[in-house]
Amino acid sequence: MPGSLNESLASSHPPNSDTDVSSSNDRSGYSLAERDPLAAHHSKTKPGITFAAQDKLPKLPIPDLESTCKKYIEALKPLQTRREQADTAAAVQDFIKGDGPELQERLKKYATGKTSYIEQFWYDSYLNFDNPVVLNLNPFFLLEDDPTPARSQQVTRAASLVVSALSFVRAVRREELPPDTLRGNPLCMYQYSRLFGTARVPTENGCHIGQDEGAKHVVVLCRGQFYWFDVLDDNSDIIMTEKDMALNLQVIVDDAQDTPIQEAAKGALGVLSTENRKIWAGLRDVLTREEDSNNAECLGIVDSALFVLCLDYTEPQNSAELCGNMLCGTSEVSRGVQIGTCTNRWYDKLQIIVCKNGSAGINFEHTGVDGHTVLRFASDLYTDTILRFAKSINGQAPSLWASTSPDPAKRDPDSFGDVSTIPHKLEWDMIPELSTALRFAETRLADLIQQNEFQTLDFKAYGKTFMTSMGFSPDAFVQMAFQAAYYGLYGRVECTYEPAMTKVFLHGRTEAIRSVTKESVNFIQTFWGEHSPQAKVEALKKATMKHTAITKECSKALGQDRHLYALFCVWQRALDEEGAEAASSNLSSDGYSSPVESSDQDTSSPRQDAVPRSGSGSEAPSQGRVPSQQMPNIFADAGWDKINNTILSTSNCGNPSLRQFGFGPTSGDGFGIGYIIKDDSIAICASSKHRQTKRFVDALESYLIEMRKLLRLTQRKATSPKTSRVREAESERPNTSSRLKSRGRVIKGEPGKGGDEKAPDNSSKAESDDDDGLGGCRIPPRVIPSLLTLLPPLVLPVRDHMSPDAMNTLFVNVNGTFTPPTTPPTSPPTMKAAIANTPPSVRAAAKKVAGRLEGKGRMHAHPNLLR
Repeated sequence: MPGSLNESLASSHPPNSDTDVSSSNDRSGYSLAERDPLAAHHSKTKPGITFAAQDKLPKLPIPDLESTCKKYIEALKPLQTRREQADTAAAVQDFIKGDGPELQERLKKYATGKTSYIEQFWYDSYLNFDNPVVLNLNPFFLLEDDPTPARSQQVTRAASLVVSALSFVRAVRREELPPDTLRGNPLCMYQYSRLFGTARVPTENGCHIGQDEGAKHVVVLCRGQFYWFDVLDDNSDIIMTEKDMALNLQVIVDDAQDTPIQEAAKGALGVLSTENRKIWAGLRDVLTREEDSNNAECLGIVDSALFVLCLDYTEPQNSAELCGNMLCGTSEVSRGVQIGTCTNRWYDKLQIIVCKNGSAGINFEHTGVDGHTVLRFASDLYTDTILRFAKSINGQAPSLWASTSPDPAKRDPDSFGDVSTIPHKLEWDMIPELSTALRFAETRLADLIQQNEFQTLDFKAYGKTFMTSMGFSPDAFVQMAFQAAYYGLYGRVECTYEPAMTKVFLHGRTEAIRSVTKESVNFIQTFWGEHSPQAKVEALKKATMKHTAITKECSKALGQDRHLYALFCVWQRALDEEGAEAASSNLSSDGYSSPVESSDQDTSSPRQDAVPRSGSGSEAPSQGRVPSQQMPNIFADAGWDKINNTILSTSNCGNPSLRQFGFGPTSGDGFGIGYIIKDDSIAICASSKHRQTKRFVDALESYLIEMRKLLRLTQRKATSPKTSRVREAESERPNTSSRLKSRGRVIKGEPGKGGDEKAPDNSSKAESDDDDGLGGCRIPPRVIPSLLTLLPPLVLPVRDHMSPDAMNTLFVNVNGTFTPPTTPPTSPPTMKAAIANTPPSVRAAAKKVAGRLEGKGRMHAHPNLLR
């Protein structure tokens, strides 16, 4: 089990250092006594399976310099003009021939003996970020509703989630949690040791991560008021049943309601965690400077809690409101006082949020953990909920956990140890200085919330099954959708980012996938141009194949972004050897830094894609020639700024346990897009600073529908995602039985009523309104031959002509194959005679097709036809 952070911080000081642990704590605003809740705890468990593969994991490779530079040029090329391309190419060549090789060697020497060459630099980019973490760093997950009937309201749902979360904590601490795997290979599990009992602690010189590895209590926030109680014993066994947990939470809800919400808001100190980090650091000093005040103890209890449970009194009405509530809370001012759920948060820790109607989500501090880690946590919570319900029905039902806590009801009372399961309310001393700071923090938070908007798309028409049946990587398919939708609105491509997980390596985090490529630009321009469906689909195939190839490279840690950022950080540190030596005394090999003086901060978010200027605090090698005092041209070139100004920041993270996943935009003129690709649906949450987010989401939906049409037009025989393999085999098998009567009559349900070979598609309204039937106007087969001859003269194309694509679409929708028209457009008298001599069944079919086309504005039906 990894040792505690505070041990690492202490051991990072050499014996002859003038800086001891006490002075380090003083710099962070804590005395030794005040820091007691964050004291180090040694693991008392024997080695288990969770971290068993850690020593066998390979280290993150340092890519070849020339390969990195080549990929960098390729990533920028589609985003630049020819002149900008030439400037970047010249800057890269200058780097390769100049400072680049020296920086590469220094990086390799720096990485010797460390877990990762990028880890410390990456942590510094987070910990030295001064802007508020809310909407800038912390992502959220929105869980699916609880499937068990008894947990459909707030208290019961919250109690269930807490019990499942504690079982997860127990499994991690006992090292019984099975390691994550990818294609049978174990992934790095280090991040799970930093998920619970941790807090982001601000200081004047940047933040650090504090952790209490022996934490036994949880903090509950309700109407901005703080409560706590113990939930684990010293052996990490759960000491309360789910019913006991629900009773405690109900007591807390009742107590919080006794204080008028306007009055409670005046002491909702959680708002302070949304402040600028340096301001928040100063306010923590205010909280802890009075010796006779209990603020320091209250702060320690919050910081050292396993996690924070937020019980909201509101019921968001739709998916977009739920996402906003999980990401940043709501802003509602009543009689001049903020009473929204934004006051009911503590953003420096892992938070489980439960609304009044039982809707639940997770908001997490992103410094030490990535989405993949928290996704496992969320998934196991949801799975455990279902399995516990199953066990209440059948005692032989399986459990998710290798071992479980002893039944608290059957334990010897003395076995619990020194615990307090009765809820305690934290009483803060609200001195005038704090009250004023809280008011200003709240108004700034309300401004921040108002500056952002959120929209969701629950696309039900198709999902992973359809995409893979058409031969596409689902992630690459959706990535092209983002670029195509944006281009359709603005007529240009922009810098797009997607993280690739690198946890196949020791302490691996992410690498940046740069989704805009020469192939993707060609596809977008082809899609929006006057080209055949075949050309559009072929361009999409090439673009998705390129995206998949880049993704594989990045998953192997062979991308260019992290490598170049590490070289940039090494250059910064190498400028001042004395500063580098001082920094080395504050460096811990586990990837966390103690508070150190930081340089000016970039205003961009380092959450996933931005590369801010790293502050001091990372060791850099001092051997060899010091690189040029002048910034290398590759970092001074405009291309460096362009690739680090992400307009479409995207991330694919989720599974059926989640409804939505998202985060705030990483730039003022960009979008933050979280998405989940499920078997038969796609969930998308988009955020921006009021850049017509709803319009962008609508454009995405239109593109996805249009692309399905194109795929159905060009692929003659595609397996329906709604048709089982066994039914396909049955339909192709010759019928050898002559006893049809005794076996019964085959039932082929009418379309849309179930039982059809193509099962009913529970699609969204977008699908049912699809222009041309999306692959099948329900026309009786017997009338198709006559209809193919009659339909062209009956339908008058808009502007008196019909493009080849439109004609192709028209006839494919009639009979599933393209049949060129055999009758040229006719004059009205001839048309009238043709209509008069047409059988009623054919006229009805033609009228149906023409009416649908006319309703969508594709073309006009002849008036005689529609009489």
